[in-house]
Amino acid sequence: MGEFPLKTATTAAGLAIGYREAGAGAALVFLHGIGSSSEGWAAQLAQFGKTHRAIAWDAPGYGGSGDLDPLAPAASDYAEALAGLLDALGIARAALVGNSLGALMAAAFARRHPGRVTALVLSDAAAGHRTLSEEDRNEKLMQRLDDVAELGPAGMAEKRTARLIGPKAAPGARQAAQRVMSKIRPKGYGQAARMLALGDIFAELAGCRAPALVVCGAEDRVTPPEGNRRIAAALGARFEPIEGIGHLPYVEAPERFNALVAAFLAQTAVAA
Repeated sequence: MGEFPLKTATTAAGLAIGYREAGAGAALVFLHGIGSSSEGWAAQLAQFGKTHRAIAWDAPGYGGSGDLDPLAPAASDYAEALAGLLDALGIARAALVGNSLGALMAAAFARRHPGRVTALVLSDAAAGHRTLSEEDRNEKLMQRLDDVAELGPAGMAEKRTARLIGPKAAPGARQAAQRVMSKIRPKGYGQAARMLALGDIFAELAGCRAPALVVCGAEDRVTPPEGNRRIAAALGARFEPIEGIGHLPYVEAPERFNALVAAFLAQTAVAA
């Protein structure tokens, strides 16, 4: 990522947030999932930096960002951290693109700061586990916490990456995803896992009026298409499956993913 070096901004609350950026113009912010970081968005920074001020953040607890205080933060804590980053960068309004847990963070931001969201792209969205039984929630949470505690970041990345990638991913996509996941920090990962356990994207999106697009790899085994289709229906948004691709279309099929996002943003700009 030498082309897009890591920068750091400090929010008014004193939280350091790492980010990478390219270009100028209307702001477009990329939010990664639980096993990634700003490093994963290189292909998007390269393309959208030609037309936008494209920014990929490190969520609190990841990459160059500081940690949140609560052991079990809520989606709202990440949303306020994002608001703090935008304030520090002088950005009043932005389009948000969130993958997996990043989609839940984007939804939480849209709920709390609706006037700051020009458009919303949810990719392979994590719905959150709040509506599951307590037993199921705890089981899913402990699977993640046990993996990172027992295997370490590199071992967990080796175990989990194969499930993320679809059968028609670009050459090197698995290695790229595994490399980024191997750098996660156990504390930040654990906090994000607890947020996922108590999150509910449908509650966050209730009343959302921002133009929205939902995309999902047709071979996604982590957040399958049928769940993303329900999220799109709840939003009244278009749903776009990406054939042959798994949970990380922005890494696995960046050209197809970028084309969908670019077309949607163009339509949104015309409508505005």
